[in-house]
Amino acid sequence: VQLQASGGGLVQAGGSLRLSCVVSGRAFSRYTMGWFRQAPGKEREFVSAIRWGSSTYYADSVKGRFTISRDNAKNTVYLQMNRLTPEDTAVYYCAADTTYHTVVVTEENYNYWGQGTLVTVSS
Repeated sequence: VQLQASGGGLVQAGGSLRLSCVVSGRAFSRYTMGWFRQAPGKEREFVSAIRWGSSTYYADSVKGRFTISRDNAKNTVYLQMNRLTPEDTAVYYCAADTTYHTVVVTEENYNYWGQGTLVTVSS
């Protein structure tokens, strides 16, 4: 399974970006997909996840501003990010859990990772 994330860039505070993550693998529709981020000098943290049945989960810091979705026909998961703030500046990683863990916020439960895409929000 390979993951390719894209869509990062530089945006002003209050702006929007949409991240995409294309996943190889025939069973994509059954994977739990997650987004994590790592800000400079900080540990990687959970952002959002979506299960095969499209149940979604969000960190409190992004709830109401970010939306995760998936297109199983395109083997792609998206993260729509609105009302961005400088605190959202980070490298964003997509990840796949192919072994159906019940907990989605723990990065150890994801067994495949993309390369990361940098999001920079200027004030």
